[in-house]
Amino acid sequence: MKSTSERREQTLGMLRRQGSVQVAELAELFNVSTVTIRNDLAFLEKQGMATRSYGGAFLNESDVPLPEHSIEDKRQLYRSVKDLIGQAAATMVNDGDTIILDSGTTTNSIAAHLVHHDNVIALTNGLNVANTLVDAEGVEVIVLGGHLRRKSMSFYGSQAEHALDNYHFNKLFLAVDGFDLNKGITTHNENEARLNRRMCEVADEIIVVTDASKFGRISLHKILEPGKVHKVITDKAIPERYLEGLRKAGIDVILVDA
Repeated sequence: MKSTSERREQTLGMLRRQGSVQVAELAELFNVSTVTIRNDLAFLEKQGMATRSYGGAFLNESDVPLPEHSIEDKRQLYRSVKDLIGQAAATMVNDGDTIILDSGTTTNSIAAHLVHHDNVIALTNGLNVANTLVDAEGVEVIVLGGHLRRKSMSFYGSQAEHALDNYHFNKLFLAVDGFDLNKGITTHNENEARLNRRMCEVADEIIVVTDASKFGRISLHKILEPGKVHKVITDKAIPERYLEGLRKAGIDVILVDA
């Protein structure tokens, strides 16, 4: 069995790699009680390294950008949570709506739940999202062209940005890599951030869709101030201070029960 210091060091390493950890998983990994793990997380929180939440903790080194996962890796992270978020987001899409689905695995989950929708126009810069929407016969699909960024399977560039000049949409479903109450909504790639900002400008309503692990993270490139977001769809593992902060800012927060 590992010593207390070794266990806490390994837990911090997992936090830095994954962004979050779960009490039950750590207890099984280290073969200790959940009380012991909660004490470890309380210690890391006291040191300013983590923020505890229901059932686990999130990395609190928000000033240190985390490495970007490939889309293949992202597909494996929080799959059930993303499916629930996608289901909740799809219920907000009404007959006759024009929507933007940003690239990403969470927005791809929204696309999967639009199969039975009708009379909807959806624009996306995500190759994976467009492929998923092939099965949604009642959804007219518009794909933004441009340069393909293979790591995220998304199109970007001036061609995509200028194409948005000719459109106006009811709703934007925006995926993010980081959400900080002070430093805003961020992503890893400058070109994607620029396109995301343009998407925000041509949509009436901005709806952020993200699993709770993204709260407290900061990526390099800023997309938007938090106060300009209308709704956030996330899971109940969101840190309490973020839930309170978002609601205090007048943002409607929809929580899925993961």
